[in-house]
Amino acid sequence: MRLLLFWRRILIFCRDHWLGITIAVATIILLALSTIGIMMLESFYRIQILATQPLMIIVWLVGATISAFVYVWVMFGYFTKATKKQVKGHTVNVHFSDVLGIDEAKEEALEVVQLLRDHARLKQIGGKILRGILMVGPPGCGKTYLAKAIATEANIPFLSLAASDFVEVFVGVGASRVRKLFKEARRLAYANGAAIIFIDELDAIGRSRTFSWMGGQETNSTLNALLVEMDGLSSRQENVVVIGATNAAEEVLDQAMLRPGRFDRKIYVDRPTLQGREQLFRYYLGKVKAEPTIDIGRLARKAVYRSPAEIENIVKESALIATRNHREVVAYEDISEAMERIELGIKHRKHMTEKERRETAYHESGHLVTLYLLHPTDDVFKASIIARRESLGVVHHSPREEYHTAGRDKLLADIQVCLAGYVAEKLVCGVTSSGVASDFRQAMGVAHAMVWRYGMGRKYLGDLTVVPEAQLSDHVKAELNQETNEIFQECARDVEALLTKERPILDRFAQELLRREELEYDDIEAIFAEFGKASPRDRQS
Repeated sequence: MRLLLFWRRILIFCRDHWLGITIAVATIILLALSTIGIMMLESFYRIQILATQPLMIIVWLVGATISAFVYVWVMFGYFTKATKKQVKGHTVNVHFSDVLGIDEAKEEALEVVQLLRDHARLKQIGGKILRGILMVGPPGCGKTYLAKAIATEANIPFLSLAASDFVEVFVGVGASRVRKLFKEARRLAYANGAAIIFIDELDAIGRSRTFSWMGGQETNSTLNALLVEMDGLSSRQENVVVIGATNAAEEVLDQAMLRPGRFDRKIYVDRPTLQGREQLFRYYLGKVKAEPTIDIGRLARKAVYRSPAEIENIVKESALIATRNHREVVAYEDISEAMERIELGIKHRKHMTEKERRETAYHESGHLVTLYLLHPTDDVFKASIIARRESLGVVHHSPREEYHTAGRDKLLADIQVCLAGYVAEKLVCGVTSSGVASDFRQAMGVAHAMVWRYGMGRKYLGDLTVVPEAQLSDHVKAELNQETNEIFQECARDVEALLTKERPILDRFAQELLRREELEYDDIEAIFAEFGKASPRDRQS
């Protein structure tokens, strides 16, 4: 019985360790065969093999060591090395005086600089050192520029990198890069009193964490490492400030990043106001040779909602256009053309029949007259019957100042302007063309939003687009669609009455467009002045 149990234990051991036993047996057999083979050789060859065998083993060990070193360097050195750019504060050389158009954000950033300079006094009265700043705003508004200004004014080192530099397919690599980055920042802060880490496009790693087996572990581990490092700063003497910039809404970011102790302060960097745009145009036009008589105020009104980066691009593009036109200096026409080229595309002089040119001229004239006489917020800056992209003509307009909400009068005017091209074609030519398709689509979209989303219908209030369709009866949906159609039809009737009444002005603009192809702001104002017409914006002022 004991012998049976012994053999069973041997059998179980062999089952549990079959792989090791197989390798050991195979190794013994190979060594035995090798030994037998060597013994059967002549003494000269046997001695030669025995002499070279240790050297071969050494070469194999060296090769294995090099391979292991390369593997470790690639996996834990190269991949974990973030492409950070470290510069000294004084070499950034961006001062607050260079940051234009975002005065409110600049004031908040100035407070950050003062806290960096006076952190010792702040600690004496029991305050906490600033740890994290979140800059939120549209792209091109100067978030990176403002961070550089903070580093320059505080005269401290500046580590700049993008959040995408942390993202890798290998789990743990991003977290390792975060730890190395903060280790470097603490070293610089220890030597210089403080340091700034600037992470651009923070939402690449800062989005809300997903806890699912489907994926996201690498992003989660990277974000966790960032949160832990920011928490760890509070227990250290080094003054490291993390500045994150994002174009995404705050709701997109993980809530753990926004709690006190991490991103303690938020700076909202918005698009510049009218005064800010004037400063930007004056600054960037000072960098090129431009006519001193350029009306910068008009340019600022024409560039509503443009970011500082877009304004800089406009001036650069206008310099290229002036060069192509063989001008020595940049003129207003070059800047206007640059705006239209960036927004609308390059001109294409298509061959059109006289009938098409006439239809296009009246179509654009209808937009122009209706916009000028009915719209409460927008100015007409240019009208053209030169093709751009897919359109055969264009009326370029924008509001005189920033509006953050739209009232019923403004939305109705938007619909009327969209329908004016169709009404003008029908009124003059008796028929319409396929060129009204995009106008109809835009007008119907505004009318639909007024009734379904903004509560501007007669009976139903609230944003009904968020209500599940199954909860709306067919009767309610039919009434909502009926109200949308009524707004649409009423606007069409108003435009038809206006253009019928102002037919001489409509004809005059169509003739001018056929003759000159393009009309600028001053030309449009002069023609309306001939007929004694003022826009509703002038009447309001």
